Amino acid sequence: MNASNLLVELFVEELPPKALQKLGDAFAAVLFDQLKAQGLLASSEARLTAYASPRRLAAHITEVLPQGEDKAVSQKLMPVSVGLDFDGKPTPALLKKLAALGVDAGADESAVAGLKRQGEGKAEALFYESTAKGVLLTDGVQKALDEAIAKLPIPKVMRYQLADGWTSVNFVRPAHGLVVLHGTQVLISVKTLGLTAGAATHGHRFEAAVDPVVIRDADSYAEQLREEGAVIASFTERRAEIARQLQAVAERAGGSHGEVLRAIEDDALLDEVTALVERPNVLVCAFEKEFLDVPQECLILTMKANQKYFPLLDAAGKLTHQFLVVSNIQPQDASAVIGGNERVVRPRLADAKFFFDQDRKKTLASRVELLDKVVYHNKLGTQGERIARVRTIAKTIAQQLGNPELGRQADQAAMLAKTDLVTDMVGEFPELQGIMGRYYALNDKLETAVADAIEDHYKPRFAGDELPRGDVGVVVALADKLETLVGMFGIGNLPTGDRDPFALRRHALGVIRMLVEKDLLLDLETLLASTLPAFGDKIQDATPQLVEFIYDRLANMFREQGYRAQEVEAVLALQPQRLSDVQKRLEAVRAFAALPEAPALAAANKRVGNILKKAESAVSSQVNEALLAEQAEKDLYTALQAVAPKAQQQFAAGDYTASLQTLAALRAPVDAFFEHVMVNAEEPALRANRLGLLATLHEAMNRVADLARLAA
Repeated sequence: MNASNLLVELFVEELPPKALQKLGDAFAAVLFDQLKAQGLLASSEARLTAYASPRRLAAHITEVLPQGEDKAVSQKLMPVSVGLDFDGKPTPALLKKLAALGVDAGADESAVAGLKRQGEGKAEALFYESTAKGVLLTDGVQKALDEAIAKLPIPKVMRYQLADGWTSVNFVRPAHGLVVLHGTQVLISVKTLGLTAGAATHGHRFEAAVDPVVIRDADSYAEQLREEGAVIASFTERRAEIARQLQAVAERAGGSHGEVLRAIEDDALLDEVTALVERPNVLVCAFEKEFLDVPQECLILTMKANQKYFPLLDAAGKLTHQFLVVSNIQPQDASAVIGGNERVVRPRLADAKFFFDQDRKKTLASRVELLDKVVYHNKLGTQGERIARVRTIAKTIAQQLGNPELGRQADQAAMLAKTDLVTDMVGEFPELQGIMGRYYALNDKLETAVADAIEDHYKPRFAGDELPRGDVGVVVALADKLETLVGMFGIGNLPTGDRDPFALRRHALGVIRMLVEKDLLLDLETLLASTLPAFGDKIQDATPQLVEFIYDRLANMFREQGYRAQEVEAVLALQPQRLSDVQKRLEAVRAFAALPEAPALAAANKRVGNILKKAESAVSSQVNEALLAEQAEKDLYTALQAVAPKAQQQFAAGDYTASLQTLAALRAPVDAFFEHVMVNAEEPALRANRLGLLATLHEAMNRVADLARLAA
């Protein structure tokens, strides 16, 4: 059978732009997988190309067979003892089963004789072997299309009526056309959503050269849509074309003024605009320069979020008065399009300027009392109460760091950190919280460190985000995140597998990153314990659960950085309180694991731990030298006396790698001890002394990490 390429297109009304790429990829992928599962692809070299534009979802699949290959089918019928009598003749039960399969055993005795027997004894069964005809392409495509539509990740389903006035269907948007081409052949028996497959589709609403566009064959789809329909069907190609035009037009716009300009980089905006246009045409627009007195974050946000424009930045990253529009039409005279977009954006920018001017008439300090009217959480009170807690926590952290001046600045920044929530600008654009607080703090002539901290206390806001730029910002950010974590855990508001409405995982990771990357000399449990008093009697102490939660996030972070699970488990098993030490410990464990002595010492350490756990009473790391009887235990004691103090000194100095490498010298005496010494001696004093020796060894070996976790 000759394979040909297949095209399937569903033509619909405008699809939701933020979901378009996901819808297009899912539609094509399910079609491909279903055809492959039905044996309709000629080889493993078959390729899939997904298409998605505002008004279409399509897939092009190479090497599709008109019919799948026949398959040998072996079907278990029943045990031999049930299907055949003592004379080997078919029982009524077997005849009935064969009849259900369409086999007339009476007319064709060879059918019974041809049954295969597999197994032995009571497990022996009869199998009927036949050949299943390969699925026809029309049937296969119908099944694949039904499955693709059923599995679309639709954000919100629409219910609409078909042309007959009676039938209703559910889909993401009303569908108006279906194209199914196998080579040049239309698979007219394929139907969906009240549509019958054909070869005609539609191009651009206004600029298509012909309408409808009749697709000649599966392979001409993209070319015909581009040439006759004025549509770039591929999401990827359309996105690349927009990116190319943005760069080229930005360079031209800057060149005309002797500047180097670039469009703002925003992948999410580029994806959304790609989903809004079929034939992109990038144009330069401008607004009055007086609006540049408004903080550029406000102008950029309103242009991106409300109008889907690309602001133009100069070489220093400063906003200019020009911006780029991705139009869906290409008129000979674009002045009307440019003028229309300039008129649309002007009121938006005027609103931003008005909000900014009005907000600056009141100081941030004068807004603090307004936070008492803003509810934070019904169990934790208002934002005003929350700010009081954050201030207390921030001052405590500064005291732990031994910096009174830092405490004063952190207290002021914490007091004002949330005041921009009650400004007009943040009320209109919540995404600007913190950013506007910094601008208003500078307007109030506050210290730069305090103003920066007001913006930075939200950082890091997402994975990979930058940390606060100064010490004041770090302290307030830590206080803010610890208040959220301790408070939410304290009222039992814990994240679940799929829900984390208060972003507790992100807050925990933020705390971890600041403690680690800023190398802060702060103990985790001390931090959490000093946070509790700020809440009074509003919460329960959930420190153990929160500690476990934070260490889980810490483990994930280091595993993602490439450390082996064993290394991470070995270090975190000790729950080191200085998180800034964890990476140094991991590096030390990695270096130790590479030593030839490491496997034996790790195994011995595991054995020691098990022995101590099974001891009848608590074991003290005390050794009476006079009770050392065997030469091997004397040698181990002597080696410990020589090695342990040096390793302890290196550990105290923070040289964890050297500490572990020093301990590697214990391998030989440890091996000899376990080979020649009976730990659980019958004499109690001797047994206790040997357990004390092992406890001393265990203590010395496990200061950096639980080395037993490295044992295979």
